[in-house]
Amino acid sequence: MSLNKSFSLKKPSFLTSFENKKKIFSRIKKLFLTPLPLYLALLLAINFGVLAAAGEYVLLTQGSSGGDSATLVQDLKAEILPAEGYSTSLTWGDLGKKLVEAGAIDKDRFTENHRSPTAGGEDLDILEGGSDKPLKINENNSGLVLNLLWAFGLTQKSKVLDEGPMKSGDYSIMDFASTAGWTLGAKKVEQLYSSTELAELNNFQQDLVKKIAENVYRPCCDNPTSFPDCNHGMAALGLIELEVAAGISEEQIYRDVLAFNSFWFPQTYLEIAVYFNRQGKGWNELDPKTILGREYSSASGSAGISNQVKDTPGLDSGGGSCGV
Repeated sequence: MSLNKSFSLKKPSFLTSFENKKKIFSRIKKLFLTPLPLYLALLLAINFGVLAAAGEYVLLTQGSSGGDSATLVQDLKAEILPAEGYSTSLTWGDLGKKLVEAGAIDKDRFTENHRSPTAGGEDLDILEGGSDKPLKINENNSGLVLNLLWAFGLTQKSKVLDEGPMKSGDYSIMDFASTAGWTLGAKKVEQLYSSTELAELNNFQQDLVKKIAENVYRPCCDNPTSFPDCNHGMAALGLIELEVAAGISEEQIYRDVLAFNSFWFPQTYLEIAVYFNRQGKGWNELDPKTILGREYSSASGSAGISNQVKDTPGLDSGGGSCGV
């Protein structure tokens, strides 16, 4: 008796699974090695560009915190222009009194100009001298501080004023907003200009003032502070001189000048902050010396930044004036 029974030997299931995976990997490899048609490559490139642009828009309008654009701008404003103001390590001391005595400030006219609280009226006692108030700036007193430092920068004996572009060019010292524009003095500007050593500065310190001033710009002009042809430039020069005389470090001086510039030109520095926020950089991460340079803080540099972020919701227009 014979038994004719046919049968087939089945492969173990794990071998079948392994071979299937090999086939799948082989097909995937072949797919990646196959050249893409031109139309498909272009389509992918366009889609990638759209995604990149969308990502950039999200960074601009939402910021790193994920909030909307208006909220982001308000958050940045609170950081750049703190409600409590910004204080240096200096006090006003007798500076106000010295400015009055030197004729740089006519006390009655100056007081009349700044009588209201929103014009810095609460700090007018600085003019009496002996003040232990910190040299501080905020949204209310920014104009008062600007004018005090303007009067000081104009009057302080200075290499920048005596040997720099204000005197070396083919023009009179009265051809500038920082000179012809000063109308709150008891003496003529020609008599005040670089006339009095209100703060003692030796030759090394005078050179240091010049060095720092050459690196500091302001958004209303394209000139550095070593050419202080407007009130903001003259005020920044005055601040630098006071801090150099007090032995404050260069790093801190740049930080302080940036803070004062920010209160004088809030729109500009909010725009700069938004610009860097798009790149994932916080305000406190930025180098003050770099931000105060021509690329960002000059009139042309800040205008370039503004053009890139001007449509950001929450950014208002406005800036500092070069008048009293």
